Amino acid sequence: MKILITGANGLLGQKLINLLQHQQNVQLIATAHRALILPLTKGEFQLLDISNQKQVNEVIAQTKPDIIINTAAMTNVDRCETEQDACWKANVTSVQYLVEACTQYHIHLIHVSTDFIFDGKEGPLDETAKPAPVNFYGKSKLAAEEIIQQSTISWCILRTVLVYGISTDMSRSNIVLWVKKSLEEGKTINVVNDQWRTPTLAEDLAMGCWRAAKKKAIGIYHISGKDFLSPHDIAIKTAQFFKLDESLIMSTDSTQFKQPARRPLKTGFIIEKARKDLDYEPHSFTEGLALLKAQLENVLT
Repeated sequence: MKILITGANGLLGQKLINLLQHQQNVQLIATAHRALILPLTKGEFQLLDISNQKQVNEVIAQTKPDIIINTAAMTNVDRCETEQDACWKANVTSVQYLVEACTQYHIHLIHVSTDFIFDGKEGPLDETAKPAPVNFYGKSKLAAEEIIQQSTISWCILRTVLVYGISTDMSRSNIVLWVKKSLEEGKTINVVNDQWRTPTLAEDLAMGCWRAAKKKAIGIYHISGKDFLSPHDIAIKTAQFFKLDESLIMSTDSTQFKQPARRPLKTGFIIEKARKDLDYEPHSFTEGLALLKAQLENVLT
């Protein structure tokens, strides 16, 4: 099975490379728009900016993968709100180019989407929930989903929620690392208590992608963690796990934050379909923290 990964330098891309390099009968093609951060022990690397149609056509014509796992996207929600043309190019136009190439070469596309296609009025949500995005990032990701669903290709959309984990070069922060670093520095932090998510360990999301690829799964799947938590819950659990001062964590609500993009209040996913069809079983949030701790210790030694 020849699998091409887009966005190989991103957090999910890195976890997928780590996972797929150790699978038998997988020929890996890692792609990114700049040099690869992670050393490749197996497979090949190609420079690929998926918003460049010529590059997309050339790389896919040359490599002819069986499956493309599209992890590349512009995911900074506020930046998407203020730089809408760049967001649309990265999240929608690029997907159109991938779909056209998949149509031409009969490639199965696995595309990673988001809980931010929902309005946040209720959660957790299953795959039948009706999308209604409240920000431009969500609108762009929903538009990409619609392009895929209206195409004639073989496709699978994996939606996920609040991904956390450690990247190889430690260049990407997330809520867990931000809380840990802030508390270690003795900073008081304000964390919202009125948003709800099912935070997803990056390794679990990578495993969900791999299981979907192995089965050439068709349709939409919700792939996330199993704990339904507010950011304030996440911060408290992180402080307790790393034995940090939780009195520095101030509980607040989202009305206190002035951000360019609105956030859906309550999302989170019901993952029964992925459990049943893909044998997907994520770590608990505490187990995820333990894995992060071990990885951080490995980075520091």
